[in-house]
Amino acid sequence: MKAEIWTTLKILNWTREYLSSKGVDNARLEAEWLLCAATGLDRVGLYLNFERPLNEEELSAYRAMVTRRGRREPLQHILGTQEFHGLEFEVSPDVLIPRHDTETLVTTALAAVPDAKTVLDIGTGSGCIAVAVARQLPAAKVSAIDISEAALAVARRNADLNGVAIEFLHGSLLAPVTGRSFDLILSNPPYIPSADIASLEPEVRNGDPRGALDGGEDGLDIYRLLVPAAADCLASGGWLLVEVGAGQAPDVKQLFQDTNSYGETLVVSDPGGIERVVGAQKIGD
Repeated sequence: MKAEIWTTLKILNWTREYLSSKGVDNARLEAEWLLCAATGLDRVGLYLNFERPLNEEELSAYRAMVTRRGRREPLQHILGTQEFHGLEFEVSPDVLIPRHDTETLVTTALAAVPDAKTVLDIGTGSGCIAVAVARQLPAAKVSAIDISEAALAVARRNADLNGVAIEFLHGSLLAPVTGRSFDLILSNPPYIPSADIASLEPEVRNGDPRGALDGGEDGLDIYRLLVPAAADCLASGGWLLVEVGAGQAPDVKQLFQDTNSYGETLVVSDPGGIERVVGAQKIGD
């Protein structure tokens, strides 16, 4: 019996239907990304080779990836990378997959403190925030903290991948930098309320580390610790900027105001119109 011939177009159409049936959004686009990984072609190359049959090695690699995606394993874990702020980052189940929403934190920081000499990223995960800032502020000394040694290993590789030198420190919140001061402190802490995690998409619920998601009963546990504590690690006039979840900006803004250590609070929305970043400048000593 003659083996079935799978051309680029035929297998893309089949995969789109299969992934759609499994609840995957943007199934056609994801099918193309997976096929690019299996064949070494870019998306333009796929379109120029619609009638090209796949060889057995390509078919085997592609089928394995499609099976994983059909189980709702994150696409980024299958491909091994994620783009963030124009840079490529390694990702794994040990780190939160970088989201484009978080780019708002980076752009806000660069606009607020363009001449920062010392920068600290708390809960660095993949290192995407620290690396992106280090690329844009080459004269700054950038430090990054995470409680997970496995996450720090990924972050170190991402710093090397993107050609920046970052001081990586293991520990909880600000403990590793007691007694030091920074011009800019950044954080994208866990902010999903505990009860909401079960209703998240499978890719998030099962793909991202629970510790990078769970922000406690109302999602604000880390902010209650971080906002007052950061004031002791900021230089006079230094900035603390944090990412927040949808609807959390007013409560986090109040936490800044309650400390009496910060000036007027800044709130910045992401491209989707969600208030995504809250921050303020430490009042001068």
